[in-house]
Amino acid sequence: MGTRSVRRSTTAALLTSFLIIATGGVVRVSGSGLGCPDWPRCTAGSFTSAAASTGVHGAIEFGNRVLTGVVVLAVGWVIVAAYPHRRDAGTFLWRSAWGQLLVVLLNAVVGGVTVWTGLNPYIVAGHFLAAMLLLASTTVSFDLAHRTGPPRPVQRSTARWGRLVLWTSAASVTAGTVVTGAGPHPGDTAEVTRIPLDWTILTYAHGLLAACALVAVAGCMRAAARHRDRLALHRSRTLLAALSGQAAIGLYQSLDGLPAVAVLLHLAGAALVWSGAVRVRLACPPTAAAPASRFGPLAGARQP
Repeated sequence: MGTRSVRRSTTAALLTSFLIIATGGVVRVSGSGLGCPDWPRCTAGSFTSAAASTGVHGAIEFGNRVLTGVVVLAVGWVIVAAYPHRRDAGTFLWRSAWGQLLVVLLNAVVGGVTVWTGLNPYIVAGHFLAAMLLLASTTVSFDLAHRTGPPRPVQRSTARWGRLVLWTSAASVTAGTVVTGAGPHPGDTAEVTRIPLDWTILTYAHGLLAACALVAVAGCMRAAARHRDRLALHRSRTLLAALSGQAAIGLYQSLDGLPAVAVLLHLAGAALVWSGAVRVRLACPPTAAAPASRFGPLAGARQP
């Protein structure tokens, strides 16, 4: 397999890791979290949702479980495609793909624990954060496979803002899981335990952290423009637009009683923003950049 296969495989891994987050949102807002009341089986007598007792909720939850297998295949493709490059430019890429496979498998087990515990909100939050960890890793792999050369070092101020973008985005995403755990979408139509904290206060805190992320992105964009760090500037602009849209959706859903469609869009937006924040950070390496032998390009790659 050539470098074209590496680029295609990392793209597939990135898309499927985003899709598993989006379909997890469908499971939540449709109340299908316990559509398959057992794990790894869907029901006591079947691995599928074919039993009439599971209904549409079982089909939705089972579809999400099947998609995990698709993610495994996509990550496996990255491992196979990067294997010929494991001793040169693709060393980190090949090793990170094995890490992604481990995260997928462990998160599948965490998903099973969420079912066994009746959608315990703390475990559900961990399940989501593990999915976001996978998304971050596949974003890095995608970036490595498509870059045209070693990362161009940026000015110190741009690098600092890039780090701040990543950390504020991570804090906002983490706070969002707590808001969800205390909110009115437990993930199933049955009575489910919620995080015993005031949802309104948590929402304000989440909004404040999102505002901090917006400030960080704007700061990174300004520093990159001042120092002519073009890649960081381009990605910061894209992230600023995505984060602004995400903030608008979040405000709307809070004021309109959390309609399911808005909640789903906000969750998908969180995944896009998080992936974008990782890409901004990758565009802001400090002056002592990683050596090309480890993070360098694969021949023929193009910087997206």
